Amino acid sequence: MTKKELRAAMRKQTLGMTPAERAEASRRIFGRAGRLEAFGAARAGGVFCSLSDEPDTAEALVQWGAVKRIVVPRVEGDVMRFYEYDPQTLRPGAFGIAEPGPAARLCGPSEIDLMIVPGTAFTTSGVRCGRGRGYYDKYLSQPGVKAVKVGVCFACQLIGELPAEPHDVAMDYVITD
Repeated sequence: MTKKELRAAMRKQTLGMTPAERAEASRRIFGRAGRLEAFGAARAGGVFCSLSDEPDTAEALVQWGAVKRIVVPRVEGDVMRFYEYDPQTLRPGAFGIAEPGPAARLCGPSEIDLMIVPGTAFTTSGVRCGRGRGYYDKYLSQPGVKAVKVGVCFACQLIGELPAEPHDVAMDYVITD
């Protein structure tokens, strides 16, 4: 199966979940992520704003934002940068994903201690298949990035093997429901 076919198959499975199944699975995923020692030690955490076929981050963003510095990504051309999370300033951005507005405060890559990373599929060893544009791989490959990388996905997205390319960044943990 090619990466394109894999992405389509995973999207079909995740979109086949009922809203109740997705909500409960998302609560379990982010509950587990929040119990990681690395989460407790992190001063700043990078968290994505979810799409409909990803674990829903809305609840985690609110809960974690109350106790920790949370930053969320904004796509700017070919690069992704992280900015302070402020739910009042989020707006639709690249690819229809909620992003911080223009006045948001930039967070440097070296300031992020924990990065919650979405993907279309993962292996238990941390190999990740993204959406194909390489935003996370480029971001996590920057000099100065020291964040613990936590891939999150629904159980149906955890597979035995994925082709890994030299530029792919592996996750330190993969959490599923």
